[in-house]
Amino acid sequence: MESGAGKHWTEEEVKALLSVWSEKNIRKQLHGTLRNKGIFIYIAKRLQELGVCRDWKQCRAKYKNLKYEYRTVKYAHNSGDVTKTMKFFHDLDAILRYEPVTQLAAEENGRCSATETQLNTSPTTDSTQGEIPVSLEDDEDAPGDPLLFISHARPVQLGNPASAVEASKAAAFIPTVANEGGKHWTVNEVRALIRIWSDKNIQQQLEGTVRNKRIFEQVAARLQKFGIDRDWKQCRTKYKNLKHEYKSVKSAQDSGSTSKSMKFFNELDAILGHCTMEQASKSDNDESERPPEWTEAKSEKDSVEMPGDTGEEDSVSNTSEDLQVADIKKVSDSDDDSISTTSEDRSCTPVAKQMVGTDNHIPLEEAQNHFKVITVNDTGAGKHWSDNEVRALINIWSDEKIQQMLEGATRNKEIFEEIARRLMKRGIDRDWKQCRTKYKNLKYEYRALQKENEHLGNPRRKMRFYDEVDCILRRQPLGTSGWGCESSSLLSVSVGDATANTGSLSTKRKTWNDEVSPVPLKKNASENTILHFQKLLTERVHTVTEGKKLLFERLCKQEEMQDLNRTQVYTDPSAIQQVPAPAPAAAMAPAASDLKLGKKVNEGKTKEVYELPDIPGCVLMQSKDQITAGNAARKDRMEGKAAISNTTTSCVFQLLQEAGIKTAFVRKQSDTAFIAAHCEMIPIEWVCRRIATGSFLKRNPGVKEGYKFYPPKIEMFFKDDANNDPQWSEEQIIEAKFCFAGLTIGQTEVDIMSRSTQAIFEILEKAWQPQNCTLVDLKIEFGVNVLTKEIVLADVIDNDSWRLWPAGDRSQQKDKQSYRDLKEVTPEALQMVKRNFEWVSERVELLLKTKSQGRVVVLMGSSSDLSHCEKIKKACATFGIPCELRVTSAHKGPDETLRIKAEYEGDGIPTVFVAVAGRSNGLGPVMSGNTAYPVVNCPPLSADWGTQDVWSSLRLPSGLSCPTTLSPEGAAQFAAQIFGLNNHLVWAKLRSNMLNTWISLKQADKKLRECSL
Repeated sequence: MESGAGKHWTEEEVKALLSVWSEKNIRKQLHGTLRNKGIFIYIAKRLQELGVCRDWKQCRAKYKNLKYEYRTVKYAHNSGDVTKTMKFFHDLDAILRYEPVTQLAAEENGRCSATETQLNTSPTTDSTQGEIPVSLEDDEDAPGDPLLFISHARPVQLGNPASAVEASKAAAFIPTVANEGGKHWTVNEVRALIRIWSDKNIQQQLEGTVRNKRIFEQVAARLQKFGIDRDWKQCRTKYKNLKHEYKSVKSAQDSGSTSKSMKFFNELDAILGHCTMEQASKSDNDESERPPEWTEAKSEKDSVEMPGDTGEEDSVSNTSEDLQVADIKKVSDSDDDSISTTSEDRSCTPVAKQMVGTDNHIPLEEAQNHFKVITVNDTGAGKHWSDNEVRALINIWSDEKIQQMLEGATRNKEIFEEIARRLMKRGIDRDWKQCRTKYKNLKYEYRALQKENEHLGNPRRKMRFYDEVDCILRRQPLGTSGWGCESSSLLSVSVGDATANTGSLSTKRKTWNDEVSPVPLKKNASENTILHFQKLLTERVHTVTEGKKLLFERLCKQEEMQDLNRTQVYTDPSAIQQVPAPAPAAAMAPAASDLKLGKKVNEGKTKEVYELPDIPGCVLMQSKDQITAGNAARKDRMEGKAAISNTTTSCVFQLLQEAGIKTAFVRKQSDTAFIAAHCEMIPIEWVCRRIATGSFLKRNPGVKEGYKFYPPKIEMFFKDDANNDPQWSEEQIIEAKFCFAGLTIGQTEVDIMSRSTQAIFEILEKAWQPQNCTLVDLKIEFGVNVLTKEIVLADVIDNDSWRLWPAGDRSQQKDKQSYRDLKEVTPEALQMVKRNFEWVSERVELLLKTKSQGRVVVLMGSSSDLSHCEKIKKACATFGIPCELRVTSAHKGPDETLRIKAEYEGDGIPTVFVAVAGRSNGLGPVMSGNTAYPVVNCPPLSADWGTQDVWSSLRLPSGLSCPTTLSPEGAAQFAAQIFGLNNHLVWAKLRSNMLNTWISLKQADKKLRECSL
């Protein structure tokens, strides 16, 4: 009989389910499977053939309920309570009678192997009605979860019911989705994975790799050849789990604990512990001892031995000798050039090798590990960085110009694109993302090492390339004593005959304890060869060092000449040539080697502006070590002011740019200069005041100092030093009919600058509030971008541009007013002023950060609303707010909805809930009635029923308050307005959005009026 969805299971339906479940093929598929949707889809289809209409979810739920009820009764029986029973107990007992239990048995070799035993150790040998003997196959590991023990019993014979026997005679086809991720790895599958992992080429690719998708795709492809269907994600997950488990066991054993072990410990130790080559070669030559069930598959490049898919534990030996690092046989005609060099992450001792001359040959096995010039074919996405690649990256990184570009740059894509181009010239194919990732990893490892050593107080521990990175980050020139030797092979192809004069000698870095590593050679090498090699190595180290230094200089000069012949965003100055420091002068000249400068465009009291021929549309803003007051009536040199002002300006412009304000700032170029878009400056100073002070009191007698303006007061001053910058009105600016870069300054432009001035002041005012500082007033200037023809914030914003009162106290002022108020300028007084400027410079960097946290959690009633929710998440990202998406129904699962609510309430992070539910919205009201956190409704209304459905979000019971917005972007903005109360970065984006919307409307109105006229 057929039954409708949602109706309870009848006795006939349960019997039909048990009939299908009892089939051997079905039980085998369910054995250890976590993601079993495909299996239950198949079961539901089989039930339909028997006249039972149930979907796969109902089948799975009933399957779980029956298992749970059976275990409860079984536990009661084992405890002596025979009164407790259930329907179909004997049928279920026939299927689930034997449960495997994982035990650890210590072996002689020191590792523990997992064995499976039966809970019931006295099974009957004869099948009786309802009780069927079940045998266990040890080819799979039992999971740690006791709830999954039952699923590890693999039935071999079925007795009752009879229909099950008949149904199991025909081999059923299970959909392929049943074999997707989630099924645990069998012993044979793990052995196959480890054998591929033990391939030296695979190990080298995996070491130090961050993006390794392609490597595991290759591993999955190899597994496919041997009948093992695993995707690359499953391979990577198993690889990580094995490494984690190995490290835990290894750490425990190193601590003296021998109780902790794992399967395949010896095999993993051979790979991760770098066992000796003698063991590997023994395993290579001992093919006759391998079990016959292991088959050998060969491709054009390599030959790997893999286990057959027998499905039985007995077919594979458990001894660790079956699996060694060198179990992968290499074909003599394989592409050795494709094998990368030793990774910098290797912990084993490096081996110095020689390839110079004809009398000192290196065997082929050793030659493949020798340094070489990396070609495009040698690298690929996801492949680990070889020593030579890292050396080339560090050499480019050591360029002073590259360092200056990287300092203070947040959007550094163009910089790393330039680094990738330079690497390509040296035959190294890496994209900009890989370069940036490696750069960050080197910095992180270096800093973590320093922090650890400082904390522990130990002598400095070593990492690969520690000295080189240390020289760069400490701004010291790279030493050539070790660098030349390390990079000798990097230049071996590029410099031709010069390499022959100095020798292609490849000497690795010292080990972490600063001792020269021994030089292990093959056993078949003669003693005379060893002595000769060591002697030659000692004699040529100095020659190679000096020779490679000259070669680096030659290559860098050639690279510089090539780059000067073409126009690109960044030039390539010599990485070796040292530039003399500029002489201290009032007008500090920029270093010519940093950037090719054009003519001086302008010079002010505190800065100089230079054209940049290699960066069209940009200029260099070079600060001076000079401080002035009263239109240069007072002028003094203050050492270090250029760097302080440049830091302040760069941070302020970066904050405004990230908020969405259009500025001329491009990036910080050096300690004393930054690159900006070329603008024609509008000669108007815009001043925004919150508190009346300074010159305002002189121009407006009767106004007391401290009077606050709401909204902030805007004033304009025409830049005219001869007339002391007179104050202008809007009408004067409009009547002046200024025209810059083809843009005439009219009413629209004046309104845009006025509105922008107020918005910029309010953003900075809000940013200083967490520092307990009051922004009293602000002076800014605008310019017209010569390329885009639009008005942007230009010039600088430093400590000369504002008044800052810590805690709102004028006596603690930290701005240039402290210099203006000096009765007499003395060295001591200038030092006091400089300390104020440094105080501001240090704290202005904190404006880019926030201590406030917050997140948006979008609850959708159905996954069909996902596209609507994704729009909310995307809009939240524009405000910098994390957003999480969850699926729950307040109607169908109120307990789960409240559990999710409690989950986010418990971690203390401020949260805004957005309820997305169509038809009858129960999510918003239920959440609003059960949480103190803000809740907003954002229903995905349809055209057909939207007018009716929306009332479930609008008409709420008393005591509930969840506003409703139909726009996904509106819901995100609502959350941003809440978080913006305590997060100045979010508030800045909101304020900037308001400004940009107003400007777009103003410009649209201007265009419309121009067209009408």
